[in-house]
Amino acid sequence: MPVWHYPQIKGVDPKKVAKAVIRDAPISYKEAYEICKVIRGMMLKDAKELLKRVVEQREPIPMTRYKLGIAHKSGLANRWPKWRVAVGRYPVKAARYILKLLENVENNAVNVKGLNGDKLKIVHIAAHRGPYRKKWMPRAFGRATPWFGSTASVEVVVAEV
Repeated sequence: MPVWHYPQIKGVDPKKVAKAVIRDAPISYKEAYEICKVIRGMMLKDAKELLKRVVEQREPIPMTRYKLGIAHKSGLANRWPKWRVAVGRYPVKAARYILKLLENVENNAVNVKGLNGDKLKIVHIAAHRGPYRKKWMPRAFGRATPWFGSTASVEVVVAEV
C-alpha cells in the first residue's frame, strides 16, 4: 500500500490550517486539474459558490491545459482575464466531488480546529492521477469489450487568513 503525506505549507501557522483529501474518486483527472487550477488561492466561500454554479451549468470552467477539441463559451475570456481563454466546459461530476471535499475541509476547520469559516482561504489544492479501473464486458461469440475508467485523488489545505 502506498504511503500518503500532506504537503508542508511554509509560512502558515500549523494551528490555523485544516486539511482534507479524497482518494480514487471516479472522476476525470483532467477535469479535476482544471477545477483545482481555477479555485487555488480563492476564499473557500467563493470557491464553493463557483462550484455550485458549475454544477447548475451556469458558469463554465476555463480549460487551459487539456483544451484540444473543446468548444468556446461566450463571455469566458471576460470572466477569467487571468488566462485569456474562451475555451471551457461544465465538469459537473468532478465539481460535485470537489464541492463535497471543500465542505469536508470546512467541517474539519470549523468543528475540529475551531477556525472561523468566513476567513478560510485555499492555500493548496492539487489533483493526482489514480489507478485505472479495468473491467471487461462479455459479448457474443466469446468476445469481450474493455471498459476502463479513470480515477483521481484531490487534496486540499485551507488556512485562516
